[in-house]
Amino acid sequence: MIYPISQLIYLQFFEILPGIILLLILLIILLSMSIKIVREYERAVIFRLGRLLGAKGPGLFLIIPFVDNFMKVDLRTVAVDVPEQQIITRDNVTVGVDAVVYYRVFDPVLAVTKVLDYNYAVLMMAQTTLRDIIGQVELDDLLTRRDEINKKIQQILDEVTDPWGIKVTAVTLKQVRLPESMLRAMAKQAEAERWRRAKIIEAEAEKQAAEILGEAAKIYENKPAALRLRELHTLVEIAREKNMILITPSSLGLESSLLGAVLGIKQKSGSIEGEK
Repeated sequence: MIYPISQLIYLQFFEILPGIILLLILLIILLSMSIKIVREYERAVIFRLGRLLGAKGPGLFLIIPFVDNFMKVDLRTVAVDVPEQQIITRDNVTVGVDAVVYYRVFDPVLAVTKVLDYNYAVLMMAQTTLRDIIGQVELDDLLTRRDEINKKIQQILDEVTDPWGIKVTAVTLKQVRLPESMLRAMAKQAEAERWRRAKIIEAEAEKQAAEILGEAAKIYENKPAALRLRELHTLVEIAREKNMILITPSSLGLESSLLGAVLGIKQKSGSIEGEK
């Protein structure tokens, strides 16, 4: 049976149509496997047959399926919590210290090729460095010079992780836990320190008062009348209290009479008794 040319073409097209469809499906699959996208804060480190090609991104890039593979690296700052470490300080005090380390990847190629798991490596390095530094300082320095200790730990970590393509931006000691016995001892020490300061302040006040009284005594020595007026003023102040008897020596003479007139009390045989 002989078919026209158009029918032959039509029949051949239907014969190869499944192959064309299959080829299109394979092409779509290959394109989907070849086209990759990474975000602005990510980079893709590409390997071709095991050899490093470099870092790609951000945006769209192409790879060869089954030949190339890649690893995504996040460039954002990461905060890792260092678990509490039981450390003995230089003055033999056991303390519990935990910290937070902030770091970021500045070279994704080094972060992938120079260390197996840079997140785990930074955490372990932070723990060992924290133990080493805290073990070299005394408890008082640990409590009062935390900023210096933070900067020292950061500097050491940054130097170690720099070949890994990682930048340690900050280290912060979160909390320092002390034993109960040490807390009680520090409370007693603080209380004793407050008492010491109170005694010093009281002694300084006594010293200043003695100096002022000494100057006043010199003035009274040169001016007896001023001393006598001061005595009378003191008696007047004392007489303001209720149910009080005042006794003054008869040698006051006229001054006693004046005092009796002021206080409104009687003068008998060289003494003055006043009551309310």
